[in-house]
Amino acid sequence: MVEDIVAKFKKLYKSEPVVARSPGRVNLIGEHTDYNEGFVLPAAINKEIYFALAPNGTQTMRAYAFDLEESGEFDLTNVQRTDIGWANYLLGVVAQLQKANFEVKGFDLVFGGNIPIGAGLSSSAAVECGLAYALNYLYAYGIERFDMVKMAQKAEHEYALVMCGIMDQFASMFGKHNHVVKLDCRSLEYQYYPFNIDDYRIVLCDTQVKHSLASSEYNTRRQECETGVALLQKLYPQVRSLRDVTEQMLERHQDEFDPIVYKRCRYVVQENLRVEDACEDLERGDLVAFGQKMFASHQGLQHDYEVSCPELDFLADRARESDAVLGARMMGGGFGGCTINLVRLDNLDEFTRQMTEAYQQQYNITLKTYVAEIVDGSSLVPIDFSKR
Repeated sequence: MVEDIVAKFKKLYKSEPVVARSPGRVNLIGEHTDYNEGFVLPAAINKEIYFALAPNGTQTMRAYAFDLEESGEFDLTNVQRTDIGWANYLLGVVAQLQKANFEVKGFDLVFGGNIPIGAGLSSSAAVECGLAYALNYLYAYGIERFDMVKMAQKAEHEYALVMCGIMDQFASMFGKHNHVVKLDCRSLEYQYYPFNIDDYRIVLCDTQVKHSLASSEYNTRRQECETGVALLQKLYPQVRSLRDVTEQMLERHQDEFDPIVYKRCRYVVQENLRVEDACEDLERGDLVAFGQKMFASHQGLQHDYEVSCPELDFLADRARESDAVLGARMMGGGFGGCTINLVRLDNLDEFTRQMTEAYQQQYNITLKTYVAEIVDGSSLVPIDFSKR
């Protein structure tokens, strides 16, 4: 695919490009904890967006979206949102660089990749981080990775108009081969943990449904968590977010809570503990214990946080019944998208076949599955033009 993108670039713009890549991500455990200042455990995966670009000596960005076969030209002296959806992710990054007083000269760009759209693997964050990384290299700005992450997040807020947390962009930029990264969403401190899964694979099972509840219920969950925090703050002034709450605090004051708010808070508190315990499992190399926490995470998301859906529950339950699976849970905002499964390598084909057949029989939908490997974050792609 890189060769096709480079070939398209040379055909369109008649110059030799620099090539960069930026990966999508999975989150192994720690769901809906990010906006509660908790912990998440993402990893970058080998579903990636590639960027071929070069300066063009003008004040214009000429961009070609390889997968959509669409192009556009944009004046860099007057950057603003556009009706072209894909372009806003790029323009948002340019706008953030300009806000930080970096001069963005005109450039040509062809970008495309193999991150499935709509599967919850953060193709948007990969686009934002990849362009930030590529322009930082192209024009030698010397911007630190973390600052590029924050710019990419701001680009999504202000140009794509999605108020995302920082996890997706962070994972795309800071991924490390065969490691997961524990991110503290309050302090933004992070730590890598080895994820040695030679005998296993990460398999994503895509429900291909997205229930309309997703966005409205997301906002409701945030409000429910804030309601719980407000109640506990009156009793414990040190509580700033659910990150500061213990299970003992919740139990002691359960009668004062609305029952639904109590369940929401209990899930977040327990999920934060699960992330910390799961990291200890990885330090000991205990993947079986790690997998059990993935199952427990799904149960919490299904019954306490109530952001799952029948299709996700069906896939998670089927995975739990399989001897080939160490752990499985829904991943992402909920109400559709993917389950993430840790599957024994020698049972991979059989697992995929069984899940596909069962899902087809139950919902008359052909299940999409993706096998993911854990890779490094955004980087250059070495291209040897002498061989071309």
